[in-house]
Amino acid sequence: MERLSRAQWERLERELRRGPLAHGFDDEFQGWTLKRIKLLIGRMFHVGYTIQGVWKMLWRHGWSAQVPVRRALERDEEAIAVWKAEVWPQVKEPRPTWAPTSASRTRPARG
Repeated sequence: MERLSRAQWERLERELRRGPLAHGFDDEFQGWTLKRIKLLIGRMFHVGYTIQGVWKMLWRHGWSAQVPVRRALERDEEAIAVWKAEVWPQVKEPRPTWAPTSASRTRPARG
């Protein structure tokens, strides 16, 4: 059961769009976490939610987890390309074949 009214949800959405910095969350991450949203709901509406409850509410309203727009400064695109081309093919397991197999260790499968 959702504890926020429609008007409260709309207000919360506006505040989430303003960003965490506008609500005193001052750090390098600069993103919303479920814990931060839970705290914001408590501050704004004096309503308690669990972390899981916050996630379910956000999901019901069409919000989802997002990947940061910017990439790490240390990211080395060349090294990544080399790894994908040379290392990954050696590491990944081959795909299973279509050939029938047998559950028995003593009896081979019949094709």
